[in-house]
Amino acid sequence: MEDEPEPPLQPRTQIQGRVLFLTVCAAGIGGTFQFGYNLSIINAPTLHIQEFTNETWWARTGWPLPDHLVLLVWSLIVSLYPLGGLFGALLAGPFAIKLGRKKSLLVNNVFVVAAAILFGFSRRAGSFEMVMLGRLLVGISAGVSMNIQPMYLGESAPKELRGAVAMTSAIFTALGIVMGQVVGLRELLGGPQAWPLLLASCLVPGVLQLASLPLLPESPRYLLIDRGDSAICLAALQRLRGTTEVMVELAELEEERAACQGQRARRPWELFQDGTLRRQVISLVVLGSAMELCGNDSIYAYASSVFREAGVPQEKVQYAIVGTGCCELLTAFISCMVIDRVGRRVLLMGGYCLMTCWGSVFTVALCLQSSFPWMPYLAMCCIFAFILSFGIGPAGVTGILATELFDQKARPAAYMVCGAIMWTTLFLVGLGFPFLMEGLSHFVYVPFLGVCVCGALYTGFFLPETKGKTFLEISEELHRLNYPRQNQGPTWKGPEVIRSTEL
Repeated sequence: MEDEPEPPLQPRTQIQGRVLFLTVCAAGIGGTFQFGYNLSIINAPTLHIQEFTNETWWARTGWPLPDHLVLLVWSLIVSLYPLGGLFGALLAGPFAIKLGRKKSLLVNNVFVVAAAILFGFSRRAGSFEMVMLGRLLVGISAGVSMNIQPMYLGESAPKELRGAVAMTSAIFTALGIVMGQVVGLRELLGGPQAWPLLLASCLVPGVLQLASLPLLPESPRYLLIDRGDSAICLAALQRLRGTTEVMVELAELEEERAACQGQRARRPWELFQDGTLRRQVISLVVLGSAMELCGNDSIYAYASSVFREAGVPQEKVQYAIVGTGCCELLTAFISCMVIDRVGRRVLLMGGYCLMTCWGSVFTVALCLQSSFPWMPYLAMCCIFAFILSFGIGPAGVTGILATELFDQKARPAAYMVCGAIMWTTLFLVGLGFPFLMEGLSHFVYVPFLGVCVCGALYTGFFLPETKGKTFLEISEELHRLNYPRQNQGPTWKGPEVIRSTEL
């Protein structure tokens, strides 16, 4: 008879799991999914947009645009995306503080809607400038969502699932890349007449988020610590968790609120001036830079040529490229399932070590591909293995660092710093990689291997493990690491020593 009250808890558990799952999906579809989608769909219409640029210039002036200027316009269209991402990363902090996490994601769709309108009517208006402005706007949207989404999900999830929930940002990024590659196939929207619709299709996930996210709760931590609204925080926790676990977690939130009492939201430059945040900031800068400088984005530049060398027909290369995106999506799913069991440090170190291994083999294969007929096949396998290794750790774990290493008042500023680093390095890699290819030839991956080694070493020696800990416990551990001398040596148990010489 004592066990009879237990069965009604099962439906409630299912409801709370469903609400958290829907929150993850609604935030992700208009968040990091948009980043991956808009990053990949621009590859398919490259030649079509260049032809459109030349035709537009011809219609305006009566003579064709020189090839080097066509290439310059195309480079600007591609480069405006990370530039917009940098602006969006700088907007994310003020948005998160003033509007909240959920409302920031909703307002962010204004940029998506405006960009979709520009893309959709650019061909009819005969304006390649509309394409350039649209790329800038979707970049701003991606910069905002890449920072707000992991912050929102990390603050909404229970500590036992915080890693897995935050890792869904990487899953949606990989899913966006794959969907962009599929939609960009010639059989779908990759044709010469359909490219405005391809670029404007970013409107679909934006509309899905606008329809679903308003029905879901705001971050409980933001509601209690930033807004001081206990009643709405309690209601949000009850929807996300279920009534049996709310009071325990609410007490933890109250402790965190007390620790932040009297503090204001930090500004980005203040993070570098505060000694209590020294290890957190260094970890954010080192590992954030390593994720973009490890060479994963650049390996896609080699993929097409390596696949052709391996005997893949030109018309089938696009399908092989889709396979590379599927590899990253697969490992993001696997990493999401194991991160709260094996921990963050193991995934990061393992990912970087495997990337170092496969990158080294890839370099050897490039050097010997003309000497042995089977070397192109080895190089092709290395591409897939390198992308799989990146998806295991660096792709998702790096995005969790700003959520777990910083407290509520410093977290928005930390995401601004992390976003600025990510988008700046992405822009610099895109700008400098062609020159590296020309200067280093087959040894172009040697600098990236050095970055992978440094990332693995830093993670092993300096990054603390945060698995299964509350935000307050993580803050206390980091304080001990930042001020180790305060914790050294035994405590004196004897009589008080009088240090003063005053009589």
